[in-house]
Amino acid sequence: MTQPDAPPTATDDVLYETNDRVATITLNRPQAYNAYTTETLGRLHAALRRAMWDDEVGVVVLTGAGRKAFCTGGDVKEYAERYVKRPDDFWKYMVLFADCLDAIRGMGKPTIARLNGMTVGGGNEMNMACDLAVAADHVSIRQVGAKVGSVAAGGATQWLPIMVGDRRAREMLYLCEPITAQQALDWGLVNRVVPFDELDATVRELCDKLLDKFPSCLSYTQCQVNYWKDQAWYSTIGHAREWLTMHFGHPETAEGMQAFVEKRAPDYAGIRKRKTR
Repeated sequence: MTQPDAPPTATDDVLYETNDRVATITLNRPQAYNAYTTETLGRLHAALRRAMWDDEVGVVVLTGAGRKAFCTGGDVKEYAERYVKRPDDFWKYMVLFADCLDAIRGMGKPTIARLNGMTVGGGNEMNMACDLAVAADHVSIRQVGAKVGSVAAGGATQWLPIMVGDRRAREMLYLCEPITAQQALDWGLVNRVVPFDELDATVRELCDKLLDKFPSCLSYTQCQVNYWKDQAWYSTIGHAREWLTMHFGHPETAEGMQAFVEKRAPDYAGIRKRKTR
């Protein structure tokens, strides 16, 4: 599997535009709730690098197309069709996903998650990688790893305890139930909650306030504030990548992914029975 890294164009599933020193990167797969494929991650990484290197860009906004979803994580259909059959390739996929999160966190300029809809799984991990987040009031946020035969170890297990506290993090990771935008605000997972019609204006207001600060000071502040998240991330992501790769050949993953594709409830009881035989 070769790494896709083509520059984004207007026809891609990642869109890139700049306006008055703000770069907006949009996950453009609304038909799939802006879930990302391997190719999407390659284009996203290219777009993030483009924003990083462009000195005309002072703030980067990450969002999704439409109003139903910001991002619902990895495309489970691709997981079921590609990585359950070839689990070794998932290691390369995880490298690419981690590269995207590293590019967001190490942008050297402020990043804002514009949460326009459901924020699920890896989508929430992208949200947490950003410096600030503004959510529309209809947004829900959710981690689903343990529900679909995986583990949310691409940022959620590392950063949720830091951002929302240990018990709340465990609740989200274990129960896989959504929280509302207001809960996310109360828990410190987002900075603002506004009606959808006010989302762009609120994001732009934050951008303008950030552009009215010294850029090198913001860059080093970002580096310093990332300290605890970096400690949690770099001490665990390598182990997570290895475990998830090995686990992709496991019956739990096969059942979880196939159940999702077939739009049925996973056979959790059957898995537990087989473990006790």
